[in-house]
Amino acid sequence: MSEQKIQFGSKEIVFELEYQERKSLGITVYPDRKVTVKAPLDSALEKIQEKVRKRAPWILKQQSYFLSFEPLTPARKYISGESHLYLGRQYRLKIYHSPEEVVKLKRGFLEVYTEDKSKAKKLVRDWYKKRAKIKFHEIAENWIVRFKRHGVEPSDFIIKWMEKRWGSCTPKGKIILNVELMKAPKGCIEYVVVHELCHLIHHNHSNAFFELQTKEMGDWRKWKERLEKVMA
Repeated sequence: MSEQKIQFGSKEIVFELEYQERKSLGITVYPDRKVTVKAPLDSALEKIQEKVRKRAPWILKQQSYFLSFEPLTPARKYISGESHLYLGRQYRLKIYHSPEEVVKLKRGFLEVYTEDKSKAKKLVRDWYKKRAKIKFHEIAENWIVRFKRHGVEPSDFIIKWMEKRWGSCTPKGKIILNVELMKAPKGCIEYVVVHELCHLIHHNHSNAFFELQTKEMGDWRKWKERLEKVMA
């Protein structure tokens, strides 16, 4: 396997090339936006590059699509006065010196009570995760019931922090949602839930996948764009 690249307008597309015993060339774009190309053993490099260039619009579109599933929220310092999102709304962080350790959402503020300010980050993240476990299940419940009409339902529903994805669906039917989604509006969370539920039926991003996603959630594009903007 070797790394190759082509230029398409102002964009450079880097891809991993692997030669195999096969009849046709195959191009795959992965969720981390990596591109792999599998080509027949006797393929000339120039011909491969030419075919990749012809598919460049599709490759860039796929990479852009997967990019929308990568959290872009800037790193937080967890100090008083800092702005934090919760269900799409901005809240100002306030840290209070207190013997009890608790986090409260109150009148436009995200209040953290602790004797040690260095614990603010952990306390806030733990609070987000607890809220996510409650809210995500509430939001997903009706959608899971709807998808039972298609004869599918998740084998498990997991909430955890993830660096690169808003959500994922494992081959065994487990749906995983990123706690970070707790910062987005409810419609954005529903969009990711529906997206992953569709993967229980269609395991790739085929036309059939998008047709199903549109059938179940006609305005998904609006929420996808909102997710990209609100979390940028």
